[in-house]
Order: sequence, then structure tokens, then C-alpha cells
Amino acid sequence: MQRSVIVPVLFGAVGVAILLRLGFWQVERLGEKEAAIARIEARIAEPPVPLPDTPDPDADKYLPVTVTGDFTGEDLRVLVSLKQVGAGYRVISVMETEAGRILVDRGFVEVATAATPRPAEGVTITGNLHWPDEVDGYTPEPDTEKNLWFARDVSRMARHLDARPVLVVAAQTTEEAPVATPLRVDTAHIPNDHLEYAITWFALAAIWAAMTGYFLWRTRRRPAEGKDS
Repeated sequence: MQRSVIVPVLFGAVGVAILLRLGFWQVERLGEKEAAIARIEARIAEPPVPLPDTPDPDADKYLPVTVTGDFTGEDLRVLVSLKQVGAGYRVISVMETEAGRILVDRGFVEVATAATPRPAEGVTITGNLHWPDEVDGYTPEPDTEKNLWFARDVSRMARHLDARPVLVVAAQTTEEAPVATPLRVDTAHIPNDHLEYAITWFALAAIWAAMTGYFLWRTRRRPAEGKDS
């Protein structure tokens, strides 16, 4: 092999190898993420159990539970938007239970139809324990005067409403006239872009290989073109 092509060949081979490795790594991550999502979905679908005495944010996340108590009338609203519906609120209410005051995500109400939830006694909620990770550096501070929040920060909401940092996201309620449409816990919020990333890396590897091949082809043609001239 001529010395003039050794460096381009090595450069091309190393580049393709790196890009392929990144692509296969994303395929591995895809398998891991799909397995994790499958485990979460299986957990969500388990039969509901009574609310644990001391729910753990790690061990009990997504745990299906049934809880009975009284809605006190204290609530806050989290701004959300649903596809084909538009803007609205998640209604987070305080429920007084045998285990103390907890938070219940009762579901979605449209902005135009939002009303102040009223106290209700003897309500049974079936849903899932959840500690959503929705707060980041771009999340605005809640407007407590307007009772408007921009993310479900369980610890902060609990302090604001003087409740335990325990959130049950309702799937079903025994209320005759529910104040909100339940938004069940699901895995739609979990990002899984690894397939797209893998395709991107493999495509870049193919392009890199093609560019290397084209460069070598042009390099070999130059001496021949010089002889012809």
C-alpha cells in the first residue's frame, strides 16, 4: 500500500469503527430502556394494595394502591397541556386518611371549565404512587397567589399544603361527580430515543466510509490523469 493512502485509510477505518461502536452502544441502551419500561408497565398493572405506612420514593414508585379518605377542599393546580384538548390543569388535592394528610392527583380539567374542588367525604381512590421528576432549571417558580404551579414537585407541594410528601395519581374514583378526568400513570413520559440515535450513528458511519472511499478513488485517479495529460 502506498504511503500516501495509509493515513486516509487509517483515519477512515478508525472513524467508521468509532461511529459503529456508538451505534451499537445505542442499540444496547435501547434494549435496556425497553426492558426498564416493560418492568414499569408491569408494576403499574399490578393489583392495588393498601397505602403503605411509610411509602418509599424509590421502592414504591408506580405502586398501585387504594386509599380511602376525605378531600378537605385544599388543592393546587399544575398547568399542563393535552394533545387535541389544549391547556388545562392537574388538580392536586389534600386527602385526609388514617395515615395522615396525603396528596391526590385527581386528574385534568380544562382552563375554561376549571372550578374550585369542594370537600368530599368517604372517597376511595385507586391509582399509583408517584414522585414525578418534572422540575428542571427552566421550570418557573409557582405563583402561589394564583394557586398556579408549573410542575409536580411533591416535596414542595406537600410543604405548601401541610401534607405528607406522598402523591397518589388517581386512575379511578368513587366520587359520583368527579371534579377532574383522571390521567393515569403511564410510561409515555419516559424518553426513549435510542433507536433514532443508533440510526444516526450508523448513517454517519456509512457516510464516513463512503467519503473515505471517494477520497481514495480520487487519490488513485490523479496519477492516471497526470499521465493522460
